[in-house]
Amino acid sequence: MSSKSKPLTPEDGGAVTVTPVLRFPEFLNAEGWKETLLQKIARPVKERATTEDAENVLSLSGEHGLVLQSDYFGKKIAGDSTDRYLKIRKDDFVYNDRITKASSFGTIKRLSNYAGGIVSPIYKCFRFQPSENPVFWECYFASGSHDPALGRLVNEGARAGRFNISVTQFLSTNAWRADGPEQQKIADCLASVDALIAAQGRKVESLRAHKNGLMQQLFPQEGETQPRLRFPEFEGAGEWEEKSVGDFGQVVTGSTPSTSDPTLYGGAIPFVSPADISELRYIDATKKTLTEAGFQKSRPVRAGSVLFVCIGSTIGKIAQNVRDCVTNQQINAVIPDAMHSDEFVYFALSNASDRIALLAGKQAVPIINKSLFSAVRLLVPDLAEQQRIAECLSSLDDLIAAETRKLDMLGTHKKGLMQQLFPSIDESQS
Repeated sequence: MSSKSKPLTPEDGGAVTVTPVLRFPEFLNAEGWKETLLQKIARPVKERATTEDAENVLSLSGEHGLVLQSDYFGKKIAGDSTDRYLKIRKDDFVYNDRITKASSFGTIKRLSNYAGGIVSPIYKCFRFQPSENPVFWECYFASGSHDPALGRLVNEGARAGRFNISVTQFLSTNAWRADGPEQQKIADCLASVDALIAAQGRKVESLRAHKNGLMQQLFPQEGETQPRLRFPEFEGAGEWEEKSVGDFGQVVTGSTPSTSDPTLYGGAIPFVSPADISELRYIDATKKTLTEAGFQKSRPVRAGSVLFVCIGSTIGKIAQNVRDCVTNQQINAVIPDAMHSDEFVYFALSNASDRIALLAGKQAVPIINKSLFSAVRLLVPDLAEQQRIAECLSSLDDLIAAETRKLDMLGTHKKGLMQQLFPSIDESQS
């Protein structure tokens, strides 16, 4: 935990300071961080946009930060005028005070990827003085050190029936400020970690792109009956056979046990919903679980089956279950028979997932029912070639998973480092 240094009362001629848990050697004996009113070191951005700026509309993304609407959301502005939009420049800060699951206050981001742009008036913008390090403050806000101050404003907004916190109100809060040299040292340290995370992220994306390209070669293209790339032992083996998904084995549409019976939930058996399916191939743990009683009232799916989301906005998502499980009704599970490799069926359906998703058409709730899903036609080789393809792609999946774990570990390392480099002050202390 961060610790406060000995408080100096006004009678002592001093002020309260704090020191982070972790400090660089050259600052160990330096004075603690002082509480500073943000409006003394930052000011609101008030410059209005012009019609010439309409091509550089930025949006605030919790994941990507400030990004061009045209690049990330496929649109420009919602209306015809940018008159009320604010013009910002590199290193300005923008926040949206709408509360999210990830933040008790809202998203605060620095403009780092572009030299400038304009943002909707729904956002609030501010700019630090040149003497302040913007990377330091970006990390400060991300660390949660400012949450107590914001929490008071959020509570006041809740009592008033709103959460609209103006930029003036935001800058009326206090922050714990390190001196310039320490700001720079912290910024440099965390920037180097960010560079490692970015490099690892590119490595993961490169591996995923390689896998996708390889799958295009290992599976027949549309209108063709053989893949363009075959392992030596299968060259000249002839055309693949067209089969339906139902020919792979048993297709099981999931169901949900009665939620009014608490004895059916909370056990050790995974209950898979679309929310449990991510970019990762395998599912072991799930948000909800079933007891043995709940499992007996459901449609069991053996381990190694292929789970395909067939209803809702995430239609086409796919995974394999590590353990025997049950799925909800939004998922069709394919339980391959002895003539088909579990892993090959997973890759075959992954390769065709976009095409299958299109079968849902445009409707309020996209759906591919069991009959339509089971009737989907795919080209399939004999079992030996299935297994060879599955082994190749599985080894690549294992490598991607290992590199993804490294990426996650770097993210966890940065989060832990930030918790120690910045003071964590309870609201009662601040």
